[in-house]
Amino acid sequence: MTNGPVIRPMLVAASAKSQGVKPEAVVNSRFRRKLAVCVRFPCRKPGRAVQRARGRHRQRLWRAYVYHDRGFTYDAGPTIITVPFVLDELAAAAGKKLADYVRLVPCDPFYRIYFPDGRIFNYRGQQEALEAEIAKFNPDDVAGYRRFLDYSRRVFDRAFTDLAAHSFDNFWEMVKVAPDLLRLRADQAVFSRVSQYIRDPALRQVFSFEPLLIGGNPLRSSSIYAMIHYLEKNWGVHFCMGGTGALVRGLVKMFEDIGGVLHCNARASEIVVEQGRARGVRTADGRFFPADIVISNGDVANTYRKLVAPEHRRKWTNPRLEKMRYAMSLFVVYFGTNRQYPHLPHHSIILGPRYEELLGDIFDRKIVAEDFSLYLHAPTRTDPSLAPPGGECFYVLSPVPHLGGGQDWEKIKDAYADRILASLEKEHLVPDLRKHLVSKLIFTPLDFQDRLDAYLGSAFQFEPLLTQSAWFRPHNKSEDVEGLYFVGAGTHPGAGLPGVICSAKVLDKWIM
Repeated sequence: MTNGPVIRPMLVAASAKSQGVKPEAVVNSRFRRKLAVCVRFPCRKPGRAVQRARGRHRQRLWRAYVYHDRGFTYDAGPTIITVPFVLDELAAAAGKKLADYVRLVPCDPFYRIYFPDGRIFNYRGQQEALEAEIAKFNPDDVAGYRRFLDYSRRVFDRAFTDLAAHSFDNFWEMVKVAPDLLRLRADQAVFSRVSQYIRDPALRQVFSFEPLLIGGNPLRSSSIYAMIHYLEKNWGVHFCMGGTGALVRGLVKMFEDIGGVLHCNARASEIVVEQGRARGVRTADGRFFPADIVISNGDVANTYRKLVAPEHRRKWTNPRLEKMRYAMSLFVVYFGTNRQYPHLPHHSIILGPRYEELLGDIFDRKIVAEDFSLYLHAPTRTDPSLAPPGGECFYVLSPVPHLGGGQDWEKIKDAYADRILASLEKEHLVPDLRKHLVSKLIFTPLDFQDRLDAYLGSAFQFEPLLTQSAWFRPHNKSEDVEGLYFVGAGTHPGAGLPGVICSAKVLDKWIM
């Protein structure tokens, strides 16, 4: 039982290149999740996109890659699909229907949240069912929750509906929205805002943990991210049958159907800049792909640090990038069993004995604590085909510090993984887990750095603080290099599947 295969980069190029036509865009992507910009761009400029992505095989594109081991299929990227209409919109932009390429199914409950004292909260979308869960903890908080839901809706209406695909390429764009953000108290943290509506300590955790899904610390992530609750409640939490890798394969097929051609296994080594303008991408094997524009959907820090020479960067210099605050990393154990656990839901959140203190350990003190909170993904609850007959497929994820904490993960990873698996061996979780374990793969912050080329091994790039959001993030249109653009988690609007897809929509302002 070893770690998964080494992920290698690949290049995706359009048919225009093979016809000797100068491509109008090269998309350099070290590891992002979605093909959104690839699907959108050929709709604007048919047959003229070059897409470079990470992965040894097609199913391993960016972070939505897939591991196969002993008959188990492990999604190694995002597993929670929210706001599915952004995918429908993406397909419509290509003149296609999403349902012809993938099948999304709803999860109920969205999450089951386990507390260390044995209490359970089933996080559901139906209002009556959700309020019944709240009442089990504190009936008086039902009214407060309704006020919080209304606040979450108002934040969503402004921050997502109006601004997710809005370009913040100049400071005046930020000035124009600042009054609205102040009215919505974007200066407050999610946890602080939730605490103004809800009194019960456990319920405060329930309704504030979601920034962790995009790499944020609920104790200081802007309350703008409280909108995650509304978007989940309104559109649900979904899973793609066949796993998230099937979603990527569906988008690849869509890309090919509108004229895209994929070329694999070529690592970008340089974004060539002449007279302050991007002129194309050079690969490690010496090939040069000329282009009118270059779009990076990889790690923004490493795109600048590794692919753009220092003399072409006045704003995003290495010292400036090093001063940014980076999101946490993740420790993930993929495992398969030869028995099933039908009592488990698809998504479980297993909270540890500490909440605020543990967040401080992860984000501030950057230590690996003795206790942990976990996310347990059981995709075979929805799609049994991902495991051999009679088996169950899982991954368990522990938020941990990025590599700035200095941990020697090669030394501690096996013991840490065993502690996590042992903690799951409870009757209401995965009893006798290690007795029935037949497959195990481990992924650490070092793998985020070395396999996925993430700066400091951060799993989400820049921490989603108010001072690192919108205009304060690296812009979708590079401030340093003309003709260089960014999509993905490191630019506006940020991490999470809806965010990275909306970031491609932002480019509509420039790429028509």
